[in-house]
Amino acid sequence: MDQISNSWWQNGIFYQVYPRSFQDSNADGVGDLAGIITRLPYLQELGIDAIWLSPVFPSPMADFGYDISDYTGIDPLFGTLEDFDALVEAAHALGLKVILDLVPNHTSDQHPWFIESRSSRDNPKRDWYLWRDPKPDGGAPNNWLSEFGGSAWTLDDETGQYYYHAFLNQQPDLNWRNREVREAIYDVMRFWLRKGVDGFRVDVIWHLIKDAQFRDNPPNPYYSEGRPPHETILTQYSTDQPEVHEVVAEMRRVTDEFGSRVLIGEIYLPLQRLVAYYGNDLAGAQMPFNFALLSTLWSARSVEKIIAEYEAALPHGAWPNWVLGNHDRPRVASRVGQAQARVAAMLLLTLRGTPTLYYGDEIGMHQVAMAPDQVRDPFEKNVPGIGVGRDGCRTPMQWDATPHAGFSTSTPWLPLASDFAHENVIDLDADDHSILSLYKALIGLRKQLPQLVAGAYEPMAAQGDLLLYRRRAEGEALVIALNLGAEPASITSSSIGFGSEILLSTFLDRKRERVEGILNLRGNEGVIVGRSNFQAG
Repeated sequence: MDQISNSWWQNGIFYQVYPRSFQDSNADGVGDLAGIITRLPYLQELGIDAIWLSPVFPSPMADFGYDISDYTGIDPLFGTLEDFDALVEAAHALGLKVILDLVPNHTSDQHPWFIESRSSRDNPKRDWYLWRDPKPDGGAPNNWLSEFGGSAWTLDDETGQYYYHAFLNQQPDLNWRNREVREAIYDVMRFWLRKGVDGFRVDVIWHLIKDAQFRDNPPNPYYSEGRPPHETILTQYSTDQPEVHEVVAEMRRVTDEFGSRVLIGEIYLPLQRLVAYYGNDLAGAQMPFNFALLSTLWSARSVEKIIAEYEAALPHGAWPNWVLGNHDRPRVASRVGQAQARVAAMLLLTLRGTPTLYYGDEIGMHQVAMAPDQVRDPFEKNVPGIGVGRDGCRTPMQWDATPHAGFSTSTPWLPLASDFAHENVIDLDADDHSILSLYKALIGLRKQLPQLVAGAYEPMAAQGDLLLYRRRAEGEALVIALNLGAEPASITSSSIGFGSEILLSTFLDRKRERVEGILNLRGNEGVIVGRSNFQAG
């Protein structure tokens, strides 16, 4: 693709806000919408284009908002509908888009729909959820497992049937084969679209349709000890069913009713199955989230292979996207190390496609270890001892060196990282060579250079710890050279191009350095190289 698209979601940079942990405005130790509003100028200055909010709907908080009891309200913990309207208005005034987290696979067991559904077998909403008779021995209908531990079936003593829940038993799955369920959720989408939201990130979208026969899932021959117990079986019949693509297309049609909006799907699947969620003629999700970088081995050849496979798998005309962190996975700075976190930032912001940042990654926030009495995550509580807890990547944003890091004036809901007194926005913003300054420089360069937004991706041969590629558009090419190792490495300049210079180094100290003969990279360094006579922007 050699010309910039007019679609804002292709040109832009997304930023995930975990509302509980971003900014507390009322001293209860939990972040809220009013707090987010006060931090919008920071996000604008950072240079991002869209904020994605994890759920803020009314919820019993069994899974911290991913168990919704009212799809068209705001939980009092976060504020009011008026606060949400104010957030959308303030964000739009600063040129920022707002993306909501839609959770259509399951509700809370406190949602009125489920309360009706479980009240009797002949209730009109009985078929809104997945109810099945016990096996003859009284056991669960099949062998499906909950991702949060144990069987995915819970017996309702009053009606004598089991209901299905892919996650907590407080999160019963909706029956997406039921047309009334679909229309109810589509009406929810329209409610928020009319309020001005710019699109949705759809939670576990590949889970929506289950096998109509509820067949047993086969065993996983690759399961290894130490992994979560639900991975002992493959989800052949409980996820990624062919009919799900009809649902995704219907969701896309709903967003298209409102003009330039975006539909993003959360999908943890192999690349070949992931790209099917773009839909026939790209009429599905505009951006099925690509999480490949979250789990790949952090080595030059592994990353190179992931990029090549993804580029090859994309349908013609499909727009790629990349993610380095989110609220379910360990922090990138802890996965790859603090030194490589800078290289990872350059990778994310120079690959072809839309990048999504996770709050705090721009200041190098790391995974925080939780003492047993600090654990809040139900996944860790249900499956302890193997490191599945997600609390460590959800700790409060580190704004300054004041008590509670400027996040709150009272004790936060999760403990702060021990380094917040010096690893915070205020201190790092004042340091011209900090990781925050690097993120700002990368984002600024991306906005200047069309190659980094819409340029073609061209892999270059490399060995060892070096990852090399070009981004080419409008007759000009940039070379991105990343050293994913701790030892120095060198590249002959003939492979880079005549008259080139360093436009940006991850160390922020070599700008406009000419590349003569050999390009030398320090350990853990990445550079962007371009022709010296090329004027950006």
